[in-house]
Amino acid sequence: MTRTSRLKCLSCLRSNLLTILTLIGVVLGSALGIILRSSRDGPWTQREVNYIQFVGDLFLRILKGLVLPLIVSTLIAAIGSLDLSVSGKMARVGGIYYVITTTTAIVLGIVLAVTVKPGANRNEKEGSGPEISVRNVTTVDTLLDLVRNMFPPNYVQACTQQYQTVVTPPSDYDEPDIYKWKMSYEFVDSMNIIGCVVAAVAFGIAISSLKEQAIHVQKFINDFSVIIMKITSWVIWLSPIGVLFLICAKLIEIDDLAVLVGKLGLYFVTVLGGILFHGFVILPLILFVAIRQNPIRLIKNMGQAIATAFGTSSSSATLPVTIRCMEEFHGIDTRVTRFLLPIGATINMDGTALYEATAAIFISQLRGLTLSFGQIIAVAITATAASIGAAGIPQAGLVTMVMVLDAIGLPAEDVSLIIAVDWLLDRFRTVVNIMGDAYGTAIVAHYARDELARTRKESLNEFQKANGDVISIEDEDPRAQAETYDNERNDFSKVENGDLKKS
Repeated sequence: MTRTSRLKCLSCLRSNLLTILTLIGVVLGSALGIILRSSRDGPWTQREVNYIQFVGDLFLRILKGLVLPLIVSTLIAAIGSLDLSVSGKMARVGGIYYVITTTTAIVLGIVLAVTVKPGANRNEKEGSGPEISVRNVTTVDTLLDLVRNMFPPNYVQACTQQYQTVVTPPSDYDEPDIYKWKMSYEFVDSMNIIGCVVAAVAFGIAISSLKEQAIHVQKFINDFSVIIMKITSWVIWLSPIGVLFLICAKLIEIDDLAVLVGKLGLYFVTVLGGILFHGFVILPLILFVAIRQNPIRLIKNMGQAIATAFGTSSSSATLPVTIRCMEEFHGIDTRVTRFLLPIGATINMDGTALYEATAAIFISQLRGLTLSFGQIIAVAITATAASIGAAGIPQAGLVTMVMVLDAIGLPAEDVSLIIAVDWLLDRFRTVVNIMGDAYGTAIVAHYARDELARTRKESLNEFQKANGDVISIEDEDPRAQAETYDNERNDFSKVENGDLKKS
């Protein structure tokens, strides 16, 4: 091997070191989990599992702690730095993409469940898993809670809690109709991420509309966003070790791995096949048809985010890694990534939507029920709403699954029929969720490139007026544009502070 070849290999290794280490963490975690399972005859206690998972839990807690400041600061900074017409176009293109891909995922899930029939000719007890506590919920209440959480009465409380309707059966008589049960309301300990996103979008729009009047607020938000991204870049280097212990502990914790190829095998293969087909065939085709871009390159550049999503099983926790991959590796303009990716991590859940639709029909087949066309439409609509309501946290889709079951008249307790394999399916659908966000961001960046270039020139003109310099603007590749834009914004901020003097 020549010296030039060695240098190229070393350069490639350095640029992809974190991705390689994260993938190694996934492999080592899986191998260690299997070895530890086979090292004893009896099951591992929950205390032992917690000890093994401790390092992974710390990593997950740090990532989740970054979610709120990351989403709020990046959204406000991105929207505030854009002209309203530009952010409006990005929102329209992104919204159309989200509707198309979510609808495609749900239709694919329904078609697979109806044609393969994974639950046909099986006894419902075959798929039963461990007993779990299921919250009674109605479709209407869940949809209304989703809207209520978009507009929280207390934004400080929204950082740690979200609103939830509780339905309890009356104690004095037996009433089978859940819509006649007693209603109450409570705040549960879970970040109201959709409310925070709505507030951040509104704040960013206000800054953008005020322009010069809000320049100091905009500068503060930009600087805060840079600080959070710097901290995030440090935390991301913990991914390999964190993912290793998370996967190892999960493999030890599962009671019976044989269930994947046994009683729930056909259901598992059906859902997994649909998720992978959607994420790595349909979505790449949409990308190629829409902007004629090679999807293989995007998948390669998202390698670290894919490994992190599989390890953490949380699209929100993976958000910092997704942003880094799309900006540093794929070269997408920071104004696009920090506008769309936080929104996508909140409402664009293709993998979850497909899973909800397939699982609901599978459970109805286990029950021996034949769904009418109207009920299938109800599954599609509620699966869409449920995927939006899924909070981007591990196994959130299992919670919102109750809403889909209610739409076709199945009891909430039927969720226990699929919980045995949900832990693994959740990791694959999280991967597809974050890949869907990445494909959408690339498409929006392509269609908004002219407007982004125009606003970038306007920002440079502002810099020229403040600094008296002449800056030539030439066409650059997207990565250079993003880097140049950030550098120029930083220089402009220095001018505002009086750090730079006119030449």
